[in-house]
Amino acid sequence: MVNTLAPYVLTQALLPILPAEGRVVNLSSAAQAPVDVAALRGEVALDHMGAYAQSKLAITIWTQEMARQHPGGPVFVAVNPGSLLASKMVKEGFGVAGNDLRIGANILRRAALSGAFAEASGQYFDNDSGRFASPHAAAQEAQHTAAVMQAIDDLTAPG
Repeated sequence: MVNTLAPYVLTQALLPILPAEGRVVNLSSAAQAPVDVAALRGEVALDHMGAYAQSKLAITIWTQEMARQHPGGPVFVAVNPGSLLASKMVKEGFGVAGNDLRIGANILRRAALSGAFAEASGQYFDNDSGRFASPHAAAQEAQHTAAVMQAIDDLTAPG
């Protein structure tokens, strides 16, 4: 809910006031996994890491889809801020201190403000490699992305 649906609902609500030159920068991850649509709908339980990885692919998918739906802007971009940053999840889940959080903060600021991202709508930036890259292959599968978007739309529909 927090990683995928809440940002989608917020973005939908803000779209009428976002300028064409504005940007929506979504926090993705290198840890992406195909989305189990039944789990997204709350019909199947996932373990914590499975839910995390699927939520990050789902936000990347809807980022791509929003870019397709709004070719004149704003820019929609998904960013992996960096793997194993010094977050609570990394410390507790992997037992390591993690890399400096400023790595992630810096790329998110760059994605929001830099000219390098001005024409990047619909793309995924992998800060581990320092370049735009392909997300998980499932993000390019038309049936998968359509099923994910249908579930997101169903779950976020008013009423």
